[in-house]
Amino acid sequence: MPRPRTVRRRAVLGTLAPLGLILVAAAGTGTADARSRAPQLAGARCVPATAKSCKSGVAVAVGKQVQLRGTRLAAGQRVSFRWSRGALAAGLKRSRAGYVARVPAGTRAGKVSVTVRDKAGRRSKAVAISVLAAPKPVSLPATAVLTSDVTPPAAFTGNGMWIWELPKSDGGDLAAIVAKARAASISTVFVKSSDGPTNRWAQFDAPLVAALHAQGLRVCAWQFVYGTSPEAEARLGADAVAAGADCLVIDAEGQYEGKYAQAQRYITTLRASIGAAYPVGLTSFPYVDYHPGLPFSVFLGAGGAQVNLPQVYWKDIGGTVDAVSAHAYAHNRLYGRHIAPLGQTYGSVPAGDVQRFRQVWAAYGAAGLSWWSWQATPAALWTTLGTAAGPPAVLPDPGWPALGKGAKGDEVVWLQQHLVSAVPTVPVDGVLGTSTADGLRAFQTAHGLPATGTTDAATWTAVLAQPLTPKDWTSAGATAAGAGRATGPRSAGLPARRDEIPPAARR
Repeated sequence: MPRPRTVRRRAVLGTLAPLGLILVAAAGTGTADARSRAPQLAGARCVPATAKSCKSGVAVAVGKQVQLRGTRLAAGQRVSFRWSRGALAAGLKRSRAGYVARVPAGTRAGKVSVTVRDKAGRRSKAVAISVLAAPKPVSLPATAVLTSDVTPPAAFTGNGMWIWELPKSDGGDLAAIVAKARAASISTVFVKSSDGPTNRWAQFDAPLVAALHAQGLRVCAWQFVYGTSPEAEARLGADAVAAGADCLVIDAEGQYEGKYAQAQRYITTLRASIGAAYPVGLTSFPYVDYHPGLPFSVFLGAGGAQVNLPQVYWKDIGGTVDAVSAHAYAHNRLYGRHIAPLGQTYGSVPAGDVQRFRQVWAAYGAAGLSWWSWQATPAALWTTLGTAAGPPAVLPDPGWPALGKGAKGDEVVWLQQHLVSAVPTVPVDGVLGTSTADGLRAFQTAHGLPATGTTDAATWTAVLAQPLTPKDWTSAGATAAGAGRATGPRSAGLPARRDEIPPAARR
């Protein structure tokens, strides 16, 4: 949910002239010294150097690697790929070809500036490369239909607004809430119903649901979960459903990282109470690749949520609407669930950004949109929400996650759970090691694809057409993820790369 923005502090220099001169001189020296210690880029090359696309320059496809040459480079540094409407980042790695970085899914095709930043924040000067558009996937039989092709549950379509604290949302005045929702074309309100396994929020009850239903609004419950007592959390979710909610949304964030067995027990308990068809959504971090230990594959897997509501808070994440949305879409699309992103109307976001967000996700075919949050949305943006967004944006395909040997995380778990149905020797452990790489190459060969051992658009399309073979993380044979954590894949114990959204005060 929302994260407060970090307040930037400005240093105030003294008024004494001699001291001011000393400070300025010292600052200048420090700046020059910092520049001298920053990574230096001398150029870029294709990997391999003989690539046909590189006869007249460095031209790299999305998902492929580029070699970077220079000094003071080190594995783990951040590589930024920047273009006119945004930027995305990847990690610098050491390989046989030298220091390389993979062009991240979502990078815009065309001229791109590449820079390297070390852990101290020092940044190199830019070098230019050309990024090629991702190739179109091969055609598959009409039977290869993903879940996202199915009609989404009605509660997740149209426009939604999230209510965190009802008394702070128009004072809890239901007549005012209904009037504002109608003026802004809001069809669904998401109201918090519980926090953790014991904290039921009194604001969500059957009379509230009935009153809003009577005025033509859909009402969904959402609960923040921790995984400490998953069965109890599931029972609170089922109670909200029993109160008449049109859907239930699971808000699972950093507290659930590494907890695969808990996620499975939560889903099993919940579905036993509410049935297999009841509309459930998941809201969580938008950058799946930043959170390798979070069990997206359980919450969005068999029997889990039918709808994925990533928190695409572009301003807090620190990027443009286009760049942040492209990254989020590229890494969430593989789960095959309807994507109905949660956008940002707090934090003084410009009205133009809100309209652009609507246009971008219309281009991606989003099932619906919702906004965080009622109490933090200024009057001007309520007016914006009530106006037409304009036609969908014209966007290139943002690509798919390029997973190769050494990749780790839940995206690998999801890949393995599909691949194992065709190649039984593939382990489901969240690590793309030799067995998985060999199995992936065999699968690619069998499907007439280049046997690269790395996922691209065509490979993902073919793999995701295979049956899902979920693993029972609650069984005695599941791998321990670490002390105090749940059982799960080997990757479950991996820490988050970083929280792309600045942390919030705990609820």
